[in-house]
Amino acid sequence: MSFWERLKPIRIRFMLLLTVLGPGIITANVDNDAGGITTYSVAGAHYGYSLLWMMPLVALALIIVQEMSARLGVVTGKGLADLIRENMGVRMTTLIIAIMLIANLANTVSEFAGVAASMEIFGVSKYISVPVVAVGVWLLIVKGNYKSVERIFLVASAIYLTYIISGVLARPPWGEVMKAAVTPSFHFDAGYVTIFVTIIGTTIAPWMQFYQQAAIADKGLMVADYAYEWLDVIVGSIFAVFVAAFILIACSATLFTHGLRIETAKDAAVALKPLAGPYASALFALGLLNASIFSAAILPLSTAYVVCEAFGWESGINRNLKDAPVFFSIYTALIVLGAGIILLPIKSLVQAMLDSQTLNGVLLPVILIVMLRLINDKQLMGRFVNGRIFNIVAWTMVVILIGLTAILIIVTIFPGFLG
Repeated sequence: MSFWERLKPIRIRFMLLLTVLGPGIITANVDNDAGGITTYSVAGAHYGYSLLWMMPLVALALIIVQEMSARLGVVTGKGLADLIRENMGVRMTTLIIAIMLIANLANTVSEFAGVAASMEIFGVSKYISVPVVAVGVWLLIVKGNYKSVERIFLVASAIYLTYIISGVLARPPWGEVMKAAVTPSFHFDAGYVTIFVTIIGTTIAPWMQFYQQAAIADKGLMVADYAYEWLDVIVGSIFAVFVAAFILIACSATLFTHGLRIETAKDAAVALKPLAGPYASALFALGLLNASIFSAAILPLSTAYVVCEAFGWESGINRNLKDAPVFFSIYTALIVLGAGIILLPIKSLVQAMLDSQTLNGVLLPVILIVMLRLINDKQLMGRFVNGRIFNIVAWTMVVILIGLTAILIIVTIFPGFLG
């Protein structure tokens, strides 16, 4: 038997992996959107490397949640909203949809704000960049099919490497970085607690579970593909958190070191230029643009999936306007509203972003509890229900997330609560 013949089983498995890869990587990386990048930038600029230690824990929590979502998808072949409607009733479904619609619209607005901000760094007016991007992402989804759209999204995920390069160009003291990454620290002041909780909240968002599971169903993945989809989730989650850590490192090594405070990711990109050089600044801005466009396409898509699954309407990128009119109408409406609001003479979108974050915080514990109920239903999942140890870990994580989410909601509504 020749060398190449011996490698044939490995080549076959590798090709199978490539056909399955997508939903996990895309979902995890989309969450590094304009709001997420702003959160990590502010964390690095205001608190240096002191929050790096939590990144491995955040990655673990993300993997646990996304793995359950993937398992529900491959075993049932249905989206999460579809399962909620079938198992939890119409009232619960309607409540979840109402919150998701409002939160995702606010999030979509913030993504177009990211497009406008990043292109203004390159001297392009929002009145040009926002309409062009809105039309572009609309055409991508409405005229494309799942296979072509997924390939483009995977390329967009790879562009997040610009943040890792920016972090390296910032020339951080790697010894200090490594020490901070393994040394837990906590400061009980309002700003630190808020950013601590926000990092977790921005990394695990409710829409992610709906989108990933819908994408798995849309792609037609089955139980036989589970092992490959599990790897997809692992790779996507680790890469997304790795990128987030490098955003934090880049801002710590430059802005924090020089005592500069920022409010947005745009501020970080502009401030990096004199401190880390024009290349680091341009790459940071390019990353923000990529993330904003990427998320501006995905968030409305996630919302369209949720609504259509909940009411049993036809949905999916592989369908056309005639086959799934409601699906594409919802997607179009969110794109138009999200882009249109940014073109209005609004001074600040900070409150809209805070409100959407609060709504996400309200919804996340509900979604996690619902997912755990579904995944432990033997009639639904058969032998793929959670094991005892996995359940203990998952429920512990849910309780912690609920507690942290409660803190986030309180400090968002009552900014002076922690003094």
